[in-house]
Amino acid sequence: MHKDYTRANQWSERVIGAAIEVHRHKGPGLLEEVYEKCLMREFELKKIPSAHQVIVPLEYKGMTLDRGLRLDAIIDCCLIIEIKAVECVLPVHKAQLLSYMKLMDAPVGLLINFHTRLLKEGISRMVLRGADIEVIDF
Repeated sequence: MHKDYTRANQWSERVIGAAIEVHRHKGPGLLEEVYEKCLMREFELKKIPSAHQVIVPLEYKGMTLDRGLRLDAIIDCCLIIEIKAVECVLPVHKAQLLSYMKLMDAPVGLLINFHTRLLKEGISRMVLRGADIEVIDF
């Protein structure tokens, strides 16, 4: 099991609650940037430790790429949040979240699409392969 899986899993419940609160007040139809700012405020109010627009380090064979990637938010250094406001979540959106999770060694990620009638329809939870499996050594 990933060392941060349990902590990330616990935070995910609180983050989903915060996202539902934002969606309840703002509804669908706004820009991604608006939802991100509202969600960051909700994290602050709920005392959820977060950082947003975090640069994702990207190296290739000893070279650091100068075009840094930015993820929308990270919670307690273990849970990645990718915010969308799109008509339809595409496979590339999930691939983006999974790439960020791998690069940041975060065991759990949430893709939250605010462009839905009910927010629960717009939430995808992803777990790194094997992060939720407990390994017993004999």
